[in-house]
Amino acid sequence: MTLYDQIKDDLLSKIKDGTYPEGQTIPSELELAEMYGVSRPTIRQALQILVSDGYLEKRRRRGTVVTKPKVSQSFTMSISSFEDAMRLAGRLPKTKVLVFKRERANAEVEKHLELTRDQDVFKLVRLRYADNLPNVFVESYIPCTLYPGLDSFDFNESSLYAAMDTCGNPVMTARRRLEVIKADGAAAALLDVEAGDPLLLFHTVARDANGTAVEYSVATYRGESNSFELNVSRV
Repeated sequence: MTLYDQIKDDLLSKIKDGTYPEGQTIPSELELAEMYGVSRPTIRQALQILVSDGYLEKRRRRGTVVTKPKVSQSFTMSISSFEDAMRLAGRLPKTKVLVFKRERANAEVEKHLELTRDQDVFKLVRLRYADNLPNVFVESYIPCTLYPGLDSFDFNESSLYAAMDTCGNPVMTARRRLEVIKADGAAAALLDVEAGDPLLLFHTVARDANGTAVEYSVATYRGESNSFELNVSRV
């Protein structure tokens, strides 16, 4: 076992036994190097493994902070709710609705939902939390004509896809496109990250059993808090 692996294991044991509790800033690289009697590059290698595994997070102005491991997301492979994904990951989900209203679809929404001109959509904007930490900011657009009763649901408590099921036209398929972007000031404030930090951006078009586009969404995930599973096969 390498020296940095030994240090990594020792730091991990201290995280798990509460010596370094969640949210605490651990000693600096220089302090750790002195504590373990090794060079800073060795400490840096040990810390990077723990950052990659989601136990630590490097934050500007604060240093290296103890976090929970990344949320492993499988929604890229199946139709599932955020609530279900969080519970499977052992996290407590919470949703805060920022906007829910009926509006005229703009050109981008018209294109993705394959709408004719001057059609109304429900605009639903939510900030979603994992264990009280902002995890994803999501904007969703749903054609009003297909879900006339959707505005009777409280999406602070209800799942959008469950509500669409209740309305009698469930989502059956979804196509998602992934981008990696840098957080601007607004996204950084919403998701409690630093400006310039990596974010994962998913564009989704969901369809019903007839192949009709029924939802267009843009979801922005914290890069350091999430990992995504993808299954591929040889064709």
